[in-house]
Amino acid sequence: MEKKNTNVALILVVVFILVLGSCAAGFFAGRVSAANTASSFLIMPGQTPQTLESQSQIGSSQDIEQLFSPFWQAWKLVHQEYVDQPVNDTLLMRGAIKGMIDALGDEHSSYIDPDLQKEFNAQLSGEEYEGIGAYVDTTREYLTIIAPMMDSPAEKAGLKAGDMIIAIDGQDMTGINGELARQKVLGPAGSQVRLTVKRAGVDKPFDVMVTRASIKSSNVIGRMEKNNIAYIRLLAFGDEKTTQDFHNMLQKLLDQKPKGIILDLRNNGGGLLNSAIDISSEFIKEGVIVYEQYGDGHKDTYKATGKGIATDIPLIVLVNEGSASASEIVAGAIQDLGRGKLVGVTTYGKGSVQIWTDLVDNQGAVRITVARWLTPNGKTIHKIGLTPDIAVTISDADISANRDPQLEKAIELLSQ
Repeated sequence: MEKKNTNVALILVVVFILVLGSCAAGFFAGRVSAANTASSFLIMPGQTPQTLESQSQIGSSQDIEQLFSPFWQAWKLVHQEYVDQPVNDTLLMRGAIKGMIDALGDEHSSYIDPDLQKEFNAQLSGEEYEGIGAYVDTTREYLTIIAPMMDSPAEKAGLKAGDMIIAIDGQDMTGINGELARQKVLGPAGSQVRLTVKRAGVDKPFDVMVTRASIKSSNVIGRMEKNNIAYIRLLAFGDEKTTQDFHNMLQKLLDQKPKGIILDLRNNGGGLLNSAIDISSEFIKEGVIVYEQYGDGHKDTYKATGKGIATDIPLIVLVNEGSASASEIVAGAIQDLGRGKLVGVTTYGKGSVQIWTDLVDNQGAVRITVARWLTPNGKTIHKIGLTPDIAVTISDADISANRDPQLEKAIELLSQ
């Protein structure tokens, strides 16, 4: 989970959407720090040092200038000795920040450069992207598909959650950093990329040709299904526009007096915490939605707003392995409070909280894990996921025949 000013973003740092010229964070759960306006405290050589006690929690007895002496020694050596001069100081600075965050050894803490930060913010506000449209995990042995976006080139090409990209345009990705592999997948709309995929249950790797496209991020989709069942799908927990669009679509569906509602959170990688609370509150009249559990033992509690318009109608929530973070908060609250049933397969399992802080001079942002989040019953789902009340899988044969047994099961249950 991530924190940023007054917004709360629920973010799986390692997951990105392959869009635009770079990427945007895909799975999230967290907040943005009020420290976004704080100034830098790094002491340059010759400046008056301040103790770490007043600046950080690393240790109160060390002097910052002394601590950073090896860093500045290395900095000078690079500028004096490196063969290709001049070096790019901005890139060196960003690399130093990235190395520091990576040294924490936490998969969900990271440095986001300015381009990625811009595109992440654009994704939440529903702007247009170029790419293949898939959530990916860059921390595994190979770049791994978490979930394709609905109606994206990735989905149309048949990519599935869990697919490992072992080669890109014929180039072996063994031993290649996941972020570098991700960048190789990116490209302008209309261009093609050949992905060699290793898939569980399939004996041999196979190639998938994907034509990149411009992708308009529409976060809310709604319609009436058979048997007078309403269906509403949320693709990402975006900003205030997303929550208002969701509310308006929900009201439009309720005006048709459906027998029940299906909330589809499949392949929804998350978004802003505020959005997750608001969406949950549309269906939950009162009670705790989620807890944040910190290292010192204290908890922050988030409750339903009491402004929901669909708190009594029968409800089914569709989930799968691509449902993560903010999606798991909503689904977990609905399940724990007995508000509705979960149908599908076990969710991703991202239950940590990151603080998101913008860096000064528009140099990107850092995300640092500060807590875990818990369901209303006090459960942690981190690396575990939510187990659906009714397990329904989708087979390759279903996909080939354009069948959706999870949706069909939800309609069947609500029709009863």
